[in-house]
Amino acid sequence: MVEPNCPETVFRKSGTIGADFHSGRTGFFAMTDLARLKNNRFVVLGRAGMDIYADPPGAKLDTVARFVACLGGSSANIAVAISRHGGNASLVTSVSDDAIGRFCLNELDRYGVSRAHVKQVPGPLRTSLAIAESTFEGHQCVLYRNGAADFQMTVQDVEQIDYGSFGGLITTGTVFAEEPSRSAAFRALELAANAGLPLIVDIDYRPHSWCSTEDATETLSRAGSLCDIVIGNDTEFDFMAGGADQGLEKARTLARSTAAIAVYKMGENGSVTITGDNEFRTGVFDVPALKPIGAGDGFMGGLLVGLAAGFPLEAAVVRGAACAAIVVSRVGCAPAMPDAKELEEFLAEHPIPRTSYADELQDYPGPTAT
Repeated sequence: MVEPNCPETVFRKSGTIGADFHSGRTGFFAMTDLARLKNNRFVVLGRAGMDIYADPPGAKLDTVARFVACLGGSSANIAVAISRHGGNASLVTSVSDDAIGRFCLNELDRYGVSRAHVKQVPGPLRTSLAIAESTFEGHQCVLYRNGAADFQMTVQDVEQIDYGSFGGLITTGTVFAEEPSRSAAFRALELAANAGLPLIVDIDYRPHSWCSTEDATETLSRAGSLCDIVIGNDTEFDFMAGGADQGLEKARTLARSTAAIAVYKMGENGSVTITGDNEFRTGVFDVPALKPIGAGDGFMGGLLVGLAAGFPLEAAVVRGAACAAIVVSRVGCAPAMPDAKELEEFLAEHPIPRTSYADELQDYPGPTAT
């Protein structure tokens, strides 16, 4: 894979990002009203791609003879999850002007995700491909992101959005990895914050997309400090914190300073949800897992639609965990997202995972690979 170039973000009073905004959300920005989420309309920044799965389930990439294709990409998956629950999601990204890009556009239409802000880019740029197995043990997933088209999202693209019509902005961390996408994403955060929207980030750290760990740590930490809801797994928070076993404290620091909610996910050990004055631990649903990918995207969709519907935070986290469990038990990511009826049926049939308060965290053994 071609090594990405380290972008240098330009800070200006207009056109990209104001210096005051970059210093962190204080004053006005810290007062974002999470009740706006009840609008249930979300603008989602980030990639759409094609996922190609070995078929039938259980087949290994090394020996497979047949594949099936479906929509993928973390941001597209989150948008699909929201749409499947009856919410409204509008994706902001770029795809290649070729058959693979058109496949993604057609799939977004099929799932009811708005592509009013998805553009096609010509030339050698390509839509991302992920070739994966529906296996859990020894799972293999190979990503192709050379000349990724989604990094061509520009400041001009995001300045065309009517942020006031939405209830929240969602971004994934990969959009910050290269220019012009990086400046565009920070500009979108600024414009959405000015419109009073809650800002939500999934850290989504993918090492292959970044020129260096130092650049990724600095940039993702800056993005996290600007958001109201920060979601990531234990290794991602460790990464933001700059060291092993420091991620949980990083999540706590964010929730008690610039963010309203931080969700620290721990794989099979569940998650810790932290607010300014409370934290609680949520377990996972016991299901036969077909694959280990897509859970985070399902979790994000279920959590946000739960909050939009007025569920208390603990109940919304449980609904997110249920969506994650459903996704890992099915083939694909976007097609695995449950609709509202499937989620309610799952919750009726499965015991709610144990939820406990932070004093039980003393038994938490440390970060786990997810």
